[in-house]
Amino acid sequence: MSELTHFDAQGQAYMVDVSAKPATVRVAVASGRIRMQAGTLALITQGKAGKGDVLGVARIAAIQGAKRTADLIPLCHSLALSKVAVAFEVDEADPSVRCEVTVHTVGPTGVEMEALTAVQIGLLTIYDMCKAAEKGMTITDVGLLEKQGGKSGHWLREGGAPAA
Repeated sequence: MSELTHFDAQGQAYMVDVSAKPATVRVAVASGRIRMQAGTLALITQGKAGKGDVLGVARIAAIQGAKRTADLIPLCHSLALSKVAVAFEVDEADPSVRCEVTVHTVGPTGVEMEALTAVQIGLLTIYDMCKAAEKGMTITDVGLLEKQGGKSGHWLREGGAPAA
């Protein structure tokens, strides 16, 4: 395990200087899941949720979350994102909705935090839009699946999606 990079010799937090690092293509993929009752999932899939198109709004929220990551996480760099793609997969047997987000940029630092933030914001938006129907929904299995670019190169989670 490598040492933590956001602390100086005195233990004070600081934003890492990435100005000397070369700009490379960076990609990160993250996913997560929100579990709910079958009736709540039916409201989503049948378009009967009182607040409107749940997955459509959650998709836009996830994209906004990726774009606003540096505003939410104090030591993250502001990045010019070149792509944010959000996919939802409905699992009626579970019942749940899985969210997967892919983020691209060309820059000196990675986009893992942007992908992870986008997943959480997308899932939180689903919760917000459905909480009138069910308060017991659970967000689970959030994790990084893959990252590409930079000095550390390509990383892929062993076994695919985070374990339940």
